[in-house]
Amino acid sequence: MQSQPAVRFLDNTTPPHLVTLVLLAGLSALAMNVFLPSLPQMTAYFQTEHTLMQLSVAIYLWVNAALQVVIGPVSDKFGRRPVILWGLALFLLATLGCVLATDVTVFLIFRMCQAVIVSAMVLSRAVVRDMVAEDQAASRIAYVTMGVAVVPMIGPMIGGVLGELMGWQAVFWMLLLLGVAMMWLAWRDLGETSRSRGLTLGQQFREYPELLTSPRFWGYALACATASGSFFAYLGGAPFVGSVLFGLSEAEVGLYFAIPAVGYFLGNFFSGRFSARYGINRMILWGSIVLAGGMAGALVVFAMGMGSALSFFGFMWFMGFGNGMVVPNATAGTLTVRPHLAGTASGLGGAIMLGGGGALSALAGGLLSVQSGAWPLLWLMLATSVASLICILLVIRRDRRLAGLDLAR
Repeated sequence: MQSQPAVRFLDNTTPPHLVTLVLLAGLSALAMNVFLPSLPQMTAYFQTEHTLMQLSVAIYLWVNAALQVVIGPVSDKFGRRPVILWGLALFLLATLGCVLATDVTVFLIFRMCQAVIVSAMVLSRAVVRDMVAEDQAASRIAYVTMGVAVVPMIGPMIGGVLGELMGWQAVFWMLLLLGVAMMWLAWRDLGETSRSRGLTLGQQFREYPELLTSPRFWGYALACATASGSFFAYLGGAPFVGSVLFGLSEAEVGLYFAIPAVGYFLGNFFSGRFSARYGINRMILWGSIVLAGGMAGALVVFAMGMGSALSFFGFMWFMGFGNGMVVPNATAGTLTVRPHLAGTASGLGGAIMLGGGGALSALAGGLLSVQSGAWPLLWLMLATSVASLICILLVIRRDRRLAGLDLAR
């Protein structure tokens, strides 16, 4: 890795400030679910079914996943800065289309177009890997991914209050204004960090097999995807659980959504402080255990007949904390398997995470009903958290086996 010049804030001839990367990732995450508490209001406005409006989350995640496969190699070829700036510009146009939509089909089309903002999330992580060495990557990425997960957890709280006071369109006007602010900040502060290797775009895409045949990449990517799967299932099902099963208002659902954010913040802080000391594998393992333990605890409480809005959302703190440890460390793992393919790895890893997340979000929304209660969602979240634990255990097992082979030589 080549040395980088010193960072100077609002100087686009130097690498970007960490705050800029956090805010870029945060805007991408905010667009994911800030409007969720307003779904009942939007369903009535467009005179459609709740299940159709719920797809506005799932299709956003699916388009995100598809775009990430392309964004990584394109940024490795043309650079991080132009791809992020174009993504922000297209996001502004798509958001304006959502605000002005008069029927659900037009809204969903522009909602899919909004997914282009994923370039900010994917490439903020790749920029970190461009800037720092492997042993520092997990700690830095922990702060960047704080925006990726904390924002969508507190976003519904803001969106719920705003939608209740001013209507659902106000939420998208807010996204538009924030997008304009981020365009200005990125233009001023986002210096280029990628170093072109002189490959054509076709050659960039042909390097995908180098990642796809790496067991370590798959281990880290799936550990991240399955841990995040519990969060995406939560996104798909929690609004129904809060508003329909427990009769909460939009603002109350938004406030309860903030509970996992506290956990994620602490998990990120823990990762930032201790990842370099204890290693990413151990941090992922501990995070997966916390996540699975929290979901198991929620099931036990509901089985004892003590299920309530407070107990349901309260146990989501463990989901937040576990993801706060797993996501940044597993992401760092995917980016360090092949450092020269950091952009491609970030895009492919994100595509795996969000593609599965979209499916889990739609599944959670489809499984829940008044008759089923919160049980399908809780079981789904437990299953994904256990899968994350299994993935990292397989990575640890393989690393130990390879270390044994090296010692034997």
